[in-house]
Amino acid sequence: MNNALLAQAANEARGLAMDAVHKCSSGHLGLPLGAAEVGAVLFGEKLVCNPADPHWLGRDRFILSAGHGSMFLYSWLHLSGYAVSIDDVANFRVLHSMTPGHPEFRETPGVECTTGPLGQGVGNAVGYALSGKRAAARYNTSEHTLFDHHIIALAGDGCLQEGVAREAVAFAGHNRLDNLILIFDSNDVTLDAMAERTQSDNFVAEFEALGWDAVTIDGHDVAAIAAAIDEAKANNNGRPKIIISKTIIAKGITEVQGTAKGHGEGGAKFVDEAKKGLGLPSQSFYVSDEVKAYFADLKAQREAAAAAWQANYDAWAAANPELATEIRAAQDAGWSAEELLAAIPEFAADDKSATRVCGEKVINALAAKVPQLITGSADLFGSTKNYIKDGGDFSSAQPTGRNIWFGIREHAMGAICNGIAYDGLFHASCATFLVFADYCRPSIRLAALAGLPVTYIFTHDSVGVGEDGPTHQPVETVSGLRVIPNLDVIRPCDGEETAAAYAAALSRRDGPTLFALSRQNLPSQSGHASATERRQGTLKGGYVLVKETAELEAIVIATGSEVQWAVAAAEGRPGVRVVSMPCMERFERQEASYRESVLPTACPKRVAIEAGVSGLWWKFVGSQGTVIGIDRFGISAPGDIVFRELGITAEAVTAALA
Repeated sequence: MNNALLAQAANEARGLAMDAVHKCSSGHLGLPLGAAEVGAVLFGEKLVCNPADPHWLGRDRFILSAGHGSMFLYSWLHLSGYAVSIDDVANFRVLHSMTPGHPEFRETPGVECTTGPLGQGVGNAVGYALSGKRAAARYNTSEHTLFDHHIIALAGDGCLQEGVAREAVAFAGHNRLDNLILIFDSNDVTLDAMAERTQSDNFVAEFEALGWDAVTIDGHDVAAIAAAIDEAKANNNGRPKIIISKTIIAKGITEVQGTAKGHGEGGAKFVDEAKKGLGLPSQSFYVSDEVKAYFADLKAQREAAAAAWQANYDAWAAANPELATEIRAAQDAGWSAEELLAAIPEFAADDKSATRVCGEKVINALAAKVPQLITGSADLFGSTKNYIKDGGDFSSAQPTGRNIWFGIREHAMGAICNGIAYDGLFHASCATFLVFADYCRPSIRLAALAGLPVTYIFTHDSVGVGEDGPTHQPVETVSGLRVIPNLDVIRPCDGEETAAAYAAALSRRDGPTLFALSRQNLPSQSGHASATERRQGTLKGGYVLVKETAELEAIVIATGSEVQWAVAAAEGRPGVRVVSMPCMERFERQEASYRESVLPTACPKRVAIEAGVSGLWWKFVGSQGTVIGIDRFGISAPGDIVFRELGITAEAVTAALA
């Protein structure tokens, strides 16, 4: 290892970060300057990667959890030969550039996940590590080793103060994810003040108590950094590793280094003097010929190593064609909704199961079809009903297990599932009660932003949970989730709509899907539409469940458990149409002609009913319509009594139609 050259590269990376932040007068200099030697050792020596193929399966996965330090990542991606040009670096935070303010998945080659909200990247890294352990156990054979990579995350004090990170750290230690290396850029500074203002943690003791190995190093000593990473990679002892890298924030800008002022762009005005102190020329975005040559040679070596891995993979694929097909299916388009629906038996015409119970039957039918499907629950498998029978439980002793026991860690559950989805080898799904979606909402939002195909199986969807009372009755939650862009929220009314919800989720590749499933039993709507009609209608988001038999006079729109009340109110009224709307988002993506066929503009008399806040339904009923909802918190009583008390009844619909 050429320590002197790596130290030089670290200073040149500092120069790139300073120039980029100075040019746009925006950004964070602290971490890119303070952790420059960490970047030099990783990208210049220890990170197994292939800049020519950022998604090479054999690579180490590097996650910048402290996403505000994005210029750290962009500088090193450029220097190590990823398709990030010097112009891209110079266009930091410029409109439509590939170097946005915080790293975004699919926007920049080499960016493994969308980070920025602190702590999320730690959770994502744990998900990547879980995926790596499962991939190694499922796909490696005695003749061929495909997966032996490491997950390396760089985090700061802010990341480790966030609860999501602490939840994920505990999960990783318990599950002995020793392929995970967390580098803690420990500079004793947060944005507002020195870290001592808000923390007095003994990180070594804390992490060791949670089942991690911990070591503290000088984060500016390239030899010490390299030795710590080597030891972390070599020590497969069932304990994740944290390297506490003591650094000076904004190192190189003497006016602000080591202080809270070094966190943001405040030091940019001192760039000229800082460059002189670092031995850099005044030229903007300077990279020396020596550093360019070093990384060009390293890139060639990495491409050769990747080619050797590919030859091994090809031999493995020839010997294990079924497993190779699995990996290809996960990486490619996956499964069509029709293929998935064909694997799900129809429900009995008189089925009266709660949709969570229907979901239990559906997920187990699909588990046989889709070996990549894995699922987990926040300590609620018995209630959420998403356990894959005979799938085994994921653990260090059984890493092929398909059921993940997250414990009462909803936020980390969401972030971990995002990490699994980023890795792309398995389809992650997870479950809790719908009201606790608020505990994992930031992770759900990031899944939607990054376009990750995660499935959320959320049950106990309304005031129908009854006696548990308003703390557990999610009156506002469904609508609150529906306003997240690129998130499909499906609230099915019976088994066939539940089957279609799963088919929709598992066939979707560009974003997450969330189910809102009932605790209480619901009647099948088999008497009004065939199983095929209900399944196909759900895939479109909304459809005519009960067709009028006379001139159309009114339309009743309902979703989930309230469909039964809409249907009951339409009985004996030949001019009333009932529309089931399990998913607003999918319905609004349909062509205008289809939407018009379901909700013709010529019929302004419309009523919508849902056991939740009313606001979003007005766009479907119009100014002349009526919305029956619950614009208050619930009450504690048996579910049927709560529905009546809050006016969610067939009688309320009938009155609105009068």
